[in-house]
Amino acid sequence: MYEERLTLWRAEGFDEAIALAEGEALGYAAEQPGMEFVGLAQAYRLFDEPGHAAEVFSLVRVSELDPPAYLTRFFDTGEEKQGHIDSGA
Repeated sequence: MYEERLTLWRAEGFDEAIALAEGEALGYAAEQPGMEFVGLAQAYRLFDEPGHAAEVFSLVRVSELDPPAYLTRFFDTGEEKQGHIDSGA
């Protein structure tokens, strides 16, 4: 399983935000049996304070796939575990 997480950081720039996120991800993975950080951290500058309907991440991908194929390829493969995952199970 792969877990994707969005975390918020107050930083002076992208380099600092990435360094903070990588450090946290390494610690998070170390606390979970059998988990490892795969090495990808991305940053996104918030334009507004976090609040109701605030955009906290955006990714734009160019693809030739039609919408159903795009969703299946990147987001709805059938292997997703959605909601809270109990690590003790």
